[in-house]
Amino acid sequence: MSGIASPPSAEPASAGSVFDIIATGVRCLAGLGLVMLVILVSAEIVSRFFFAYSLRVVEELAGYIVVGLTLFGAGLAVRKNTLFQVGFLFDALPQGARRLLSLVYLTLSLAVCGVLIHYTLQLVASSYTRGNVAPTFLMTPLWIPQLLIPLGLTFIAVFIVERMIVTLRQGGTA
Repeated sequence: MSGIASPPSAEPASAGSVFDIIATGVRCLAGLGLVMLVILVSAEIVSRFFFAYSLRVVEELAGYIVVGLTLFGAGLAVRKNTLFQVGFLFDALPQGARRLLSLVYLTLSLAVCGVLIHYTLQLVASSYTRGNVAPTFLMTPLWIPQLLIPLGLTFIAVFIVERMIVTLRQGGTA
C-alpha cells in the first residue's frame, strides 16, 4: 500500500440509503426537467426560425421548469454541503466551533424551510380551492406549478436533516 492519498470523493457524505434514494430521485427529476427545457426551447427556436410561428407556451412552461430546477438543485447543493458557506472563514475556526456553528446554521435553515413549506402549501391550497389559473394561453391551474415550491423546499429540508445527521455522527462539518 502506498502513502499516496486518494483524491476526495465527489459523492457527498451520506446519512443512509434512504437519503441516497431520495437524492437519486431528485437528480432524475432535475435531469428530466433540463431535457424538457432544452427540447421546448429548441422547438420554439426551430418553429420561429423556419415557420415564423411561436408555440406560445414555451415561455410559461420554461418558467415553471426553471423554478423546479432551481429548488431541486439547491437541495442537491445542500446535500453536497456546497451552499451558503464562506469556506476560508469557516475553516479558520476550531473543530468544536465549526460543529456548533454548523448545527446552529442547519437548525435555523430547517426552521426557515418549515415556515416556507407551511405557507407555500397554504398558497397551493388556496389556488386549488379558488380554481385560479394562469392568465396565459395554456390557462394552467396555478396550484400545479405552485406545488413545485413546497416540493423543492421539502427536498431541501430533507437534505438539511441529512447534513445534521452526518455532522452529529462525524463530529464535524462533513
